[in-house]
Amino acid sequence: MAAVRPPRAPDVVRERLSLAQAGQAPAQRADAVRNRARLLEAAERLVAEHGAGALTMDAVATAACVGKGTVFRRFGDRTGLLQALLDRAERQFQQAFMSGAPPLGPGAPPRRRLVAFGSAALRHDTAHLELYLAAQPDPARRFLNPAYRVRLSHVTMLLREAGGAPDPELLGQTLMANLDVALVNHLLTQRGMALERLGRHWRDLVARVVPSEP
Repeated sequence: MAAVRPPRAPDVVRERLSLAQAGQAPAQRADAVRNRARLLEAAERLVAEHGAGALTMDAVATAACVGKGTVFRRFGDRTGLLQALLDRAERQFQQAFMSGAPPLGPGAPPRRRLVAFGSAALRHDTAHLELYLAAQPDPARRFLNPAYRVRLSHVTMLLREAGGAPDPELLGQTLMANLDVALVNHLLTQRGMALERLGRHWRDLVARVVPSEP
């Protein structure tokens, strides 16, 4: 059986680009881009004030001072609007771990980057927890989401760079399970665990499965 070639760094970049372009036309007029940004800013304010569960197309139209039909034309429906908000938040996080300052970004040893990635993901996802849960209600579909694949590819790449893992992709899946938003939400809200405790567990987990760096 032929060996499966591991994903290369450019594959991660292509995943990021596919996420950034999802749901958008290849080229948009400048006024259309500005209008879309204004609608997303209005939606973000509403989510911050009232939560993602209370977000409606009518409320966004009112907050942005446009007709409701404009919101539907830009995003299709409420799910499309939530996905656009999620994409906006996810791209900011992707930029940080793919090209930001170390240790989260390039320039630090892989083990330190893994520790920084999990800690940053917990903080980022907790800050946008309701949005992530509302935009991805079906747990099974999260594994098909481009954002998840970008994160998994990044973690797998760092595990390969660190060495010592016989199956970096499977280990990457195992590590990513600890960052699942539904699990994090359960631990924070139902079990009353502090975010700092989840961060300590992530650091301990990485220390146990990734070889020490020289």
